[in-house]
Amino acid sequence: MDTMDRAALIRAGDRRALARAITLVESARPDHRAEALALLDALRAPRREALRIGLSGTPGVGKSTFIETFGLMLTRQGLRVAVLAVDPSSARSGGSILGDKTRMDRLSREPCAFIRPSPSQSQLGGVARRTREAVALCEAAGFDVVLIETVGVGQSETVVAELSDLFLLLLAPAGGDELQGVKRGIMEMADLILVNKADGELKPAALRTVADYAGALQLLRRRPQDPPGFPRALPVSALADEGLAQAWQDMQTLVAWRKEQGHWDRTRAAQARHWFEEEVRQGLLAALSREPQKGLMASLGDRVAEGQLTPEAAAAEMLRLLGRAP
Repeated sequence: MDTMDRAALIRAGDRRALARAITLVESARPDHRAEALALLDALRAPRREALRIGLSGTPGVGKSTFIETFGLMLTRQGLRVAVLAVDPSSARSGGSILGDKTRMDRLSREPCAFIRPSPSQSQLGGVARRTREAVALCEAAGFDVVLIETVGVGQSETVVAELSDLFLLLLAPAGGDELQGVKRGIMEMADLILVNKADGELKPAALRTVADYAGALQLLRRRPQDPPGFPRALPVSALADEGLAQAWQDMQTLVAWRKEQGHWDRTRAAQARHWFEEEVRQGLLAALSREPQKGLMASLGDRVAEGQLTPEAAAAEMLRLLGRAP
């Protein structure tokens, strides 16, 4: 199948073609990479935009339950929802469980929903290397909302903010010192903090947790792209389907304000520049794994290991040699 035929199927909303295209962009084979770039270029115009929502949370907070309930609520409103779930990869074997579709069995059966788990591999930041390209494919396929579930809470999880329009942080009530445990970086990036499991006996604790985070958010920052009252913390219960409608309304309010103020276009332009620079960085790192750079790296590494050079001096020499390369 040639590139234009594949692009036409994706634009028509063919789920199988979309799944195969995501597999193609995730492949590291040089021939597949060339095909992926041609496909992304063919899908570039006419431009389609979806609302990109990044979501992270502490382990056991109920991210999958939240995404399923939230996704079903959106599909009932006539919206098409894509879920890109990033699973951690083993540092030893490189494998991933990729069990998100089994944890979201109701949403996976919904005709207006698409769930795609991907391994994080060695990529830092809670997202896979090609998640941004997978988002672009989902947009081209006509999805209205793309949910990007990250690996889990950590300082490097802020990378997801570079490919999403809204960033949600999902937390559990009665977490004790959880407020201190969550990194400031991810708190500063969050547009909404949703305290999940706010039902039954946990509801009073959830409301106290919401108040704690609301105060912390006001102390942390006030960004120019935030209207009055944002960022904010809200109680939700994915299990009881409570608070999700309010959260969705707040998301729409925030998006509408940013579009009206011009922040939406500026943010997307800045994100595109960020990923261009990231591609260059990754390409340079890949070049170091090929000859003759690989041999130079090995030689200088041996000298560092033997104590003949400091790591800093060796790095400076490597950069000097790269600067002289044709």
